[in-house]
Amino acid sequence: MSNGILVINAGSSSIKFSVYLAGNGLRLVTKGQLEGIGVGITPHFKAVDAEGVVLADTPWEPVAVGGQTKVLGRLMEWIEDHLGDATLTAAGHRVVHGGGKYGRPVVVAGTVLSDLENYVSLAPLHQPHNLAPIKAIAELHPDLPQVACFDTAFHMTKRHEAEMFALPRKYTEQGIRRYGFHGLSYEYIAHALKTVAPEVANGRVIVAHLGSGASMCAMKGGKSVDSSMGFTAVDGLMMGTRTGSLDPGVVLHLIQHEGLDAKALEKLLYKESGLLGVSGGISNDMRVLLDSDKPEAREAVELFVYRVCKEIGALASTIGGLDALVFTAGIGEHAAAIRKRVCDGTAWLGVVLDDAANQRHATRISTLDSKAQALVIPTDEELMIARHTQALVSEMV
Repeated sequence: MSNGILVINAGSSSIKFSVYLAGNGLRLVTKGQLEGIGVGITPHFKAVDAEGVVLADTPWEPVAVGGQTKVLGRLMEWIEDHLGDATLTAAGHRVVHGGGKYGRPVVVAGTVLSDLENYVSLAPLHQPHNLAPIKAIAELHPDLPQVACFDTAFHMTKRHEAEMFALPRKYTEQGIRRYGFHGLSYEYIAHALKTVAPEVANGRVIVAHLGSGASMCAMKGGKSVDSSMGFTAVDGLMMGTRTGSLDPGVVLHLIQHEGLDAKALEKLLYKESGLLGVSGGISNDMRVLLDSDKPEAREAVELFVYRVCKEIGALASTIGGLDALVFTAGIGEHAAAIRKRVCDGTAWLGVVLDDAANQRHATRISTLDSKAQALVIPTDEELMIARHTQALVSEMV
């Protein structure tokens, strides 16, 4: 009988899941998502197998009371019905914030859950939704081991100066510092480089995780040295609907002269800005903006590329140059036009683009004589979570 590992990535209104069978390595058997979770809302469930064949694509009955627990219960019933002779033996969760305490994945036991509750104020838009399915599964299957894997953990190796804000020390001691996020993605890329490009895996590498949420990480020796995101996941690069770095004086101006309160600011910074805001509401989708002939769309794309190139220059200074630039996530993996503009903008660091390779989305998109390599490596945060979960659960046996 095979062991099944469930991986959960939960958001405010959706749950993404994957199921792996553990044996000779980890084999994906199914993945999918539930969208539209909420009181009185009709959730939509879709699942596919490892080859992408649709297994389910249907609305579920609206949830009235006890939403998360009921939804998780139904989801786990569906998964168990489609596992064949395998049995679920563990669940791994993406948790955005591990604070300063958790620098590696951990089995959820003892005070772990209450510790993670303490970090809700550091990631209020993510942490509560990451923790909700942990609580629900603990209620439904109290004997099923659960593992929390943190987006902040990979960045625990950052230089101390890269973590600090120039604030009075009492605030730093309260946990106000630059944490960095997308760590599971960066960890996966760091491991993948050992196979894809071993000659640069331990060198000076900048990874551009460019998607609806976007950030960058400077790595040396396969470890995080600095990253574009800081205290929250709204910092750094311009994103689909998030501002990225913003002069704090702008926030003060919006409070003092535009009358925006905390809720209105949160909505503006996280949901109304970025590509969507700069394009005048055309779209937060890079594909739509690249196809548009409207000047606002072009300007949004140009600003995005400018910010990425500027951040690459800053990060390169923290690791003493550049041996490889890695593109990953939705835009990074699929938008050849963006990769070309970024590589052209970083030619001064030794990147020479191979246009033909870039257009066919090859793994290596730089020329053979390029001083710094440019690579495209699909990320797989779910597999990283499954690996951690398998390893920790094996230690419990």
